Amino acid sequence: MGRGEGSGAKGQRGQDKDVRADLDALFQLPLSEFTSARNELVAKLKKSGDAANAEQVKALGKPSISAWVANQLYWRERKAFERLLVAGEAFRTAQAAQLAGKSADVRAPLDARREALAELSKQAASVLRDTGHPATPDTMRRIMTTLEALATYGASQDAPAPGRLTADVDPPGFEALAALVPHGGQRGLRGTTPTRVIPFNQPKPKSVLKKKGDAEADARREAAERKAREVELRKALHEAERALKDAKRTAEKASEQMKKAAARAKETEKLRASLEPRWEKAVAESEAAKKDARRIAGEAEAAAQAVDDAERAVVTAGDQLKSI
Repeated sequence: MGRGEGSGAKGQRGQDKDVRADLDALFQLPLSEFTSARNELVAKLKKSGDAANAEQVKALGKPSISAWVANQLYWRERKAFERLLVAGEAFRTAQAAQLAGKSADVRAPLDARREALAELSKQAASVLRDTGHPATPDTMRRIMTTLEALATYGASQDAPAPGRLTADVDPPGFEALAALVPHGGQRGLRGTTPTRVIPFNQPKPKSVLKKKGDAEADARREAAERKAREVELRKALHEAERALKDAKRTAEKASEQMKKAAARAKETEKLRASLEPRWEKAVAESEAAKKDARRIAGEAEAAAQAVDDAERAVVTAGDQLKSI
C-alpha cells in the first residue's frame, strides 16, 4: 500500500496501518466469506477517499483452498509456523557457512524443519476437516509444497508474505542456491541474511600492460575459481535435494496417514449407517413395548379392581342371604 506525502503523510501512515489490519482480518475469514468481505473493504476505502488502496484491495484474488489453509496455519498456529521459518533460515545460514569454508551443522535445522512440517501437516488436515473441506492427497501436497517453499525462502527479500497468500507458492529456483555462494575472497556471512545472487563470471580489472605469464596465471586462477565455485554449488544443490527428498518423504507419510484415517472414517460412517435402521427399529419396538406394558398394567389394575368389587358383592350377598 502506498504512503502519503507532505503534511498528510502522518495521517496516511495511520490510515495504511488500518488497511493492513483490515487485510489481516480479511485473510483470516472463512474462505466462503472472502469475496464479499473484500468488496465491502473496497467500498469502505473508496468512501473514505482512499482510491489507491481500494484498487489494490480490489485486485486481490480469492485464495485457493491450499493457500487459504496455509494462511490459517500462519494465523492460528503461529508458534509452529515460526519454528518452520526459523528452521528454514537456519538451514540457509548453515549452507552459506559451509560454502564459505566454515564448519556448520546442517542436519539439526533439517530435523527441526521436518518436525515443524509434520506438526503443521496435522494442523492443516484438522483445519480442512473442521471447515468441511476434504483433505485430499492433492490438497495436502499443495499445502506442504507451499510451506516448504516459505521455509526455503526464509528471510530473503523475495520471500512471499505468509498469512496473505492468494495462490500456492513454488520453491525458489536455482538462483537461490547461487545466492549462497560467497563473493570472491569474502568468506563468511554478514549477520544472518543470505547474500544475493552473484554472477558466475565477474569482470576483473585488467592491467594496461600484462606479461604473457601473468595472463596465463590469471586464466588458471580463474579456471580454478570457477571449478571451486562449481563444486560448492553442486554441494549446495545436493544438500537442497536431500532436504527436498526428506520433506517429500514426510509429506508422503502424512498423506498415507491421512488416507488411512479417511478410510477408517469411511468404514465407521458405513457402520453407523448400517446400524441406524436397526437402532431406529429397536427404539420403535421399545416404545411400542412400553405402550403395551402401560396398557396391560392398566388392564391388570382394572381387573384387580373388578375382582375386589366382585368379592365385596359376594360377601354382601352372603350376608343378606343369612339374614333371611
